[in-house]
Amino acid sequence: MSSTQEQGITALNQEFSRYDQVKKEQTYHLAEHEQDQFDDEYEIKTCDLSQFFHGGETGKEKFAAELGAALEGIGFAILIGHGVDPERYLEAKRKTCELFEQTSREQRMKYRAQRFGSVNQGYFPIKETSNIHPDLVEGWVFCRHAFDFGENPNYEEKDFWPLPGFEPFFRQICLQHETLILPIMQSILRYLGCDPHLYDRKLTRTNFGFRLNYYPPLTAEDAGSGAGRMLGHEDVDLFTFLPAEEVGGLQVLNRENMKWIRLNPPFGTIILNTGDYMQRITNDRLPSTTHRVSKPVHQKLYNQPRVTFPMAIYVWEEEIIEVLPGLGAPKYEPIAAIKFHTNITSKYYGDDYAKEVK
Repeated sequence: MSSTQEQGITALNQEFSRYDQVKKEQTYHLAEHEQDQFDDEYEIKTCDLSQFFHGGETGKEKFAAELGAALEGIGFAILIGHGVDPERYLEAKRKTCELFEQTSREQRMKYRAQRFGSVNQGYFPIKETSNIHPDLVEGWVFCRHAFDFGENPNYEEKDFWPLPGFEPFFRQICLQHETLILPIMQSILRYLGCDPHLYDRKLTRTNFGFRLNYYPPLTAEDAGSGAGRMLGHEDVDLFTFLPAEEVGGLQVLNRENMKWIRLNPPFGTIILNTGDYMQRITNDRLPSTTHRVSKPVHQKLYNQPRVTFPMAIYVWEEEIIEVLPGLGAPKYEPIAAIKFHTNITSKYYGDDYAKEVK
């Protein structure tokens, strides 16, 4: 563990505010702290996507109103009616465990994360997800390029995946989540009074980061170290799809009272949250909301791994990020997506990560 990471256990987010590309006034500890307070009253809204798919224009209007209110309120919503079979998520959990438990560290390190466009793609060893905090998680990021969508005639599965047969399975999850991208974005734009189809082209076969997170059982040493399973942060993207996990630990910061909400919705639902891209284009109207993963409340869960597979939705590097029309005087200048993205993520990977951006 580096000295920077040791400091990160007790660090505040504002120590790294120079990397932010949107306004973030909230101050919080990166890891759960004894001074933190919890909000047991706030309820993250549940929004039914079947209204969009099967309710005609009335259903689309109703879903947009419900989703927009949830995201404007706290930047998080719980999705039901999304059409993905929960059994597929159970199998994804089993396969993720297999990927991390049935391969050696030496095998995994052959795929050590490297920058690919604006995204750091590949394997992240435990305690090395970020340069600023020793997260108790192993991660593996797969961008669009890591899947055989028929878009690259020279695609080789072994270039991205250490075990055969994993790419086709996880590709199907990505394809199912892709069917949700335009409904979500169109609903957000409708809620904001914009043309619902304004982003259709940008978000068709778009850039994304599909991440497999494996939080191993907690050792007594790690549990007592003060480190979090994943540091407090805001996502960089437009929005993230996170299928709910049975082992708890996800916490969301309520900026209204600066208390943390323990979020553990039913398995089979999808947690949706907005990120920095969304806050930027909506002129701060839809926030990029702080969240983190801490130890489970019940110690009996310490000996169980926690597995998640979020899918972060971006736009391609050459796109321009600018405030949507009709949302008042822009607080932010237009900026190239790659510059926006890498300026933020250099916080985690080092200042040189954005060095190439002009």
